[in-house]
Amino acid sequence: MSFTEFFQHLANGISLGSLYALIAIGYTMVYGILRLINFAHGDIFMVAAYIAFYGIMVFTLPWWLAFAAAIVLTALCGALIERSAYRPLRSSPRISLLISAIGVSFFLENLGLVVFGGRPKSFPRPELFTQAIDISGVTIQSLTFFIPAVTLVFLLLLVILIYRTKVGMAMRALAKDFETAKLMAINVDTIITLTFVVGSVLAAVGGIMWGLKFPQINPLMGIFPGLKCFIAAVLGGIGNVTGAVIGGFTLGILEIMLVAFFPELSGYRDAFAFIILILILLLRPTGIMGETVAEKV
Repeated sequence: MSFTEFFQHLANGISLGSLYALIAIGYTMVYGILRLINFAHGDIFMVAAYIAFYGIMVFTLPWWLAFAAAIVLTALCGALIERSAYRPLRSSPRISLLISAIGVSFFLENLGLVVFGGRPKSFPRPELFTQAIDISGVTIQSLTFFIPAVTLVFLLLLVILIYRTKVGMAMRALAKDFETAKLMAINVDTIITLTFVVGSVLAAVGGIMWGLKFPQINPLMGIFPGLKCFIAAVLGGIGNVTGAVIGGFTLGILEIMLVAFFPELSGYRDAFAFIILILILLLRPTGIMGETVAEKV
């Protein structure tokens, strides 16, 4: 493999890893507070892609306005899901929340099939994201650089929210000790809803970027990306935001490099991610940056 090809694959790996990282943060934020794996997260990602699609193709909105509307509406969808599917079960056994999350995932997927139809749709790509950039003989789409830049911007905003605001302080308090946080006059319901809103915003941005990178959307498009982003969160240390980012970039780069160096294994690309999950659970269950925490009851 030449240096030019290696650089091309590395750029693609970083771009894919950025998407994984962006969506994995949503998993890890919800888990950090509720100890809940929100399996509907990948389907929220799908909802955002469809809202953006219809905003551009049906309502003829400018792409930037359609994207902004998709982010806002998806955030409201996340808050609605938390309010209707998770909050009533908060004092129930953990398995009830898990079953509810799986139920919400199936509901969104089948609702998407009914409302949007099962036929894949071509996601519109504004010219800004299709321009080619030549770097030392390597031709790379501008989108390949745009996705990591967007991920880093949202990561920076998230870090500011978590460590520089009172809302972030309340989130960290809930993640550390749920019951004590209640005694400190923290409005638990509001903070948890805001956590779902932030996670849904990140999923929405990831869904839009995914539609731009792989311009074909369907109601089941969130299943495998959602599972892979869950694996990225576990790899980095679920419950740890920095770990989710590291896990996302690691999984994306390894996945692309596997296909680059061993093209005959390209059909096993998805299986590779699950092998990583099994190995990390066997060898280091807390992930790269995770730490052992007491189970909440």
